[in-house]
Amino acid sequence: MTDSPYLRATAQAYDAVAGRYADFVRGELAQVPLDRAVLAAFAEFVRAAGAGPVAEFGCGPGRVTAHLRDLGLDVFGVDLSPAMIDLARRAYPDLSFEVGSMDALDLADGKLGGIVAWYSIIHTPPEELRSYFAEFRRVLAPEGHLLLAFFESEGGPVTVFDHAVTPAYRWPIDDLAELAREVEFVEVGRMLREPREGERFRRGHLLLRG
Repeated sequence: MTDSPYLRATAQAYDAVAGRYADFVRGELAQVPLDRAVLAAFAEFVRAAGAGPVAEFGCGPGRVTAHLRDLGLDVFGVDLSPAMIDLARRAYPDLSFEVGSMDALDLADGKLGGIVAWYSIIHTPPEELRSYFAEFRRVLAPEGHLLLAFFESEGGPVTVFDHAVTPAYRWPIDDLAELAREVEFVEVGRMLREPREGERFRRGHLLLRG
């Protein structure tokens, strides 16, 4: 794992709230049909390409990883937080979960047929995000797909906000798509979802091809 102050702070913050976080997000996907639709579309593209296994980076307690498994994908999870990985392994013993960082992946070039980063790039300082995308591009097969979920800035610039766990960023969807294009991702589609009751911000989703 890359040793940087913000990565250490992020891992420690999620370690401290791992159990409460897992309780909070449990069953969340059942309440958001548009989110499930995006994940289903991603799974369909990955299965059609047949380019390799799928990784969820920033998998937390593993519920999205398990959902991708249920959609027919060969999937594993990676997270900075050892406490989150412990929870994921206990909840889904049939799946593989490892501690690791998205900026320095212990994976061969072109290894993956798909990557999901489900609200896991949100804590990355904007000036460092391009290098993360480059690492995603390195480990993704030529016909592989990347799915990003994030908080969208609703017409404003990149903006830091007081996320419940540790500071995070809201991104304009066009800016995030342009950053991905700079490292040779091709946009396949996008989805914006307005906040439902109890949510503060619009949600953005980008589906990209390597």
